[in-house]
Amino acid sequence: MEYRTLGKTGIKVSSLCFGTMSFGGNADEETSRAMFNRCREAGINFFDSANVYNKGAAEEILGRCIADSRDDLVLTTKVNGPTGQGVNDRGLSRRHIVKEVEKSLKRLNTDRIEFYFVHAFDQETPIEETLRAMDDLQRQGKILYPAVSNWAAWQIATALGISYKESLARFECVQPMYNLVKRQAEVEILPLAAAENMGVITYSPLGGGLLTGKYGSGKKPEQGRLVEQKNYEKRYAEEAYYRIADRFTQHADEKGHHPASLAVAWTMANPAVTAPIIGARNLEQLEPSLAALDIDMTPEWRKEISNLSITPPPATDRLEEV
Repeated sequence: MEYRTLGKTGIKVSSLCFGTMSFGGNADEETSRAMFNRCREAGINFFDSANVYNKGAAEEILGRCIADSRDDLVLTTKVNGPTGQGVNDRGLSRRHIVKEVEKSLKRLNTDRIEFYFVHAFDQETPIEETLRAMDDLQRQGKILYPAVSNWAAWQIATALGISYKESLARFECVQPMYNLVKRQAEVEILPLAAAENMGVITYSPLGGGLLTGKYGSGKKPEQGRLVEQKNYEKRYAEEAYYRIADRFTQHADEKGHHPASLAVAWTMANPAVTAPIIGARNLEQLEPSLAALDIDMTPEWRKEISNLSITPPPATDRLEEV
């Protein structure tokens, strides 16, 4: 396992992060613990969660899994999503953040969270309000670093400017969607993170299962996120994505690798990415993602794979200057 320094925090994390969205949902506690143990066996010390994953069950199960190894691990969790029926049971207000961090600490059975993510942008709360609340939590030692997920680059840059101006704890890690068919992060988010020396942990390296070999033009399994969950079905609805999946699966077969392994390796090899977040419902699904660690992804090979996809235009859209 390779360990990488996350941004400028000095914290060493494994080059793969394991996401616990399945814990307490598609994976019962026994299966969740088995996957956790397999990840630890592989050298993973980095685990991602969220307060809304399976109504808190994911954090609770992860909290029990880490009981004997907490000081060896780096944890993340998130705040923003709805946690109840009340009008204030969501968002990035100081009230919601302060309330939810206590719940997450209790479920995780820990005294601190290394990286606490704001989980999508809150249109109704000023960025300053959110940043001051996160700064207070850092000063109290309840979180070590604020982090950000699913914000646009301009929103992240605005927050960094406010943090600098007001001497507040800044976002030290960003978590965008990123895979071979969803490459928008390459345009502004990844360059911003590199310029500001922020850690990057990307989610959905398999495109919700699209890049596992199970999908293609006119080819869909009976089970899977893209056929069972409306949000994923909508996210990957474009037919062009399935043609890319066809080309990618063929390429993986020619190279003798499982498509899932190669998809994770491609993401992991981006110089701006600290660690892709992998996930699974069971041990069988987990193994191909872990096998990405054994793939020597050269820059030339990564470019070859990238050419199977559609490179997004640059931020200025002046193609003649690229």
